[in-house]
Amino acid sequence: MTWHWRYENANGGVVTEGVAPSETFPSQADAESWLGESWRELLDSGVERVTLLEGDRVEYERMSLRPE
Repeated sequence: MTWHWRYENANGGVVTEGVAPSETFPSQADAESWLGESWRELLDSGVERVTLLEGDRVEYERMSLRPE
């Protein structure tokens, strides 16, 4: 299976405009590493939260990109 991110706005709607389609990754670690490098650009593009999926299975959801 491959891993990918679903981009969401503050209301939980899926964000597709203004962002590149989510890449796919061979492992959870690769996906998380990419997010660690890319979250600022996603936030600047209107993405507020992300959900990590392995195929169609949700690993974790609605993780905020805003620093606490």
